[in-house]
Amino acid sequence: MTSSTYRYGANVRANGIRQHYLRYGGQGRPVVIVPGITSPAVTWGFVAERFGRNFDTYVLDVRGRGLSEASGALDYGLDAMAADVTAFAEALGLRDYALVGHSMGARIGLRAVSRHGAAPARLVMVDPPVSGPGRRPYPAQLPWYVDSIRLMREGADLEAMRPFCPTWTEDQLRLRAEWLHTCDERAIVTAFNDFQTDDIHADFPRIPCPALLIAAGRGDVIRPEEEAEIHRLQPELAVTRVEGAGHMIPWDDAEGFYRAFGTFLGTAV
Repeated sequence: MTSSTYRYGANVRANGIRQHYLRYGGQGRPVVIVPGITSPAVTWGFVAERFGRNFDTYVLDVRGRGLSEASGALDYGLDAMAADVTAFAEALGLRDYALVGHSMGARIGLRAVSRHGAAPARLVMVDPPVSGPGRRPYPAQLPWYVDSIRLMREGADLEAMRPFCPTWTEDQLRLRAEWLHTCDERAIVTAFNDFQTDDIHADFPRIPCPALLIAAGRGDVIRPEEEAEIHRLQPELAVTRVEGAGHMIPWDDAEGFYRAFGTFLGTAV
């Protein structure tokens, strides 16, 4: 059995708020993982364990989620979250790092490098929502997020979570059920609404570093014609698909997810 690569959890004050993160590995190129809309850092632990074999891996609790700061006074918009990531990397003194974002986290990474001065050596965007004004709506519905959060906030167990994530393992359901209550509903609603109102396409031509787009073959988040538009906007972008996976790619096909990186980060995941 492979020993755990988990090192510790910690907080850092960056961009004016408390940001909580988990660290794995500790050696190799730094990698900052930014999860999606209702995914506290701990739910990406199994991915970070794998990354920790070859990379100094940091998984961020995005503001309003997990153990990072949350309040009614916080700005939960995309630009605020992107500025957080830039400040996080600066506060930890990360150099030559890679920024890997999933879903909302991919939009955060893109906005961070295009408008907020983040300077990773590599950017990986995993199935970012490409909805926006005048575009096809994001395929998920807001009640899916809000209803499950409210159930977990009331103390429901993994069986109540099962209808929301019917293909997940019991361990995955248990972890989500344990941590979902830490997602501030205000943060989730704002981020979901931003999927419809904040168009990220203007950010693609402004990517300053080598970038990789990983799309889910079954997620219906990025269709082939949308992928083609993104490639026209950023011809240098590398693109790959994990054909058998839905939007939550590592949960559906973990090995396919890791293979999709190839050696883009300098070595295989």
